[in-house]
Amino acid sequence: MKTDNRGRADRADAHYSLYLVVVLSVIWLGNSGHYSPLLLTFGVVSVALVVWIGRRMQVVDGESQPFHLSLRLLAYYGWLLRKIVESNIKVAACAWKGPRAISPVSGRVPCRLESDLSRVIYANSITLTPGTVTVSLDDGEVLVHALTESGLAELREGEMEGRVARLEQP
Repeated sequence: MKTDNRGRADRADAHYSLYLVVVLSVIWLGNSGHYSPLLLTFGVVSVALVVWIGRRMQVVDGESQPFHLSLRLLAYYGWLLRKIVESNIKVAACAWKGPRAISPVSGRVPCRLESDLSRVIYANSITLTPGTVTVSLDDGEVLVHALTESGLAELREGEMEGRVARLEQP
């Protein structure tokens, strides 16, 4: 007996499309701030057109719309926000101490994350954290430029990578 993989894929595409409609509608409503019938109609047409184009281009899928990460991602963003604040304080302290406190360094940090989505979240998280910038992202490692050696050492400890890896665990 044959399994109906296409039917399952169509249902998944419909879920991703519905999620995209919800997200785009919320963003549109939040940015618009106007709720007259004419503007709401423009919003509905805009969202429908973008979702239709996205489906025609075949870019509406689980990787581009990772709604399975939504709740875990909120917790990760909370942790990342705390790290951003801590790093801002460290960078400000280095700036106040003067040039002797700053010792720019570049180095490779191992990256054992498997999916492209995880690697991109990791690389972007490094760049969002003040004092560190992702220069390149390869399969097995990330080239990072850091303001201090301690910033690079903290990445090598692997806490950020571990948190990103837990995002995609079932």
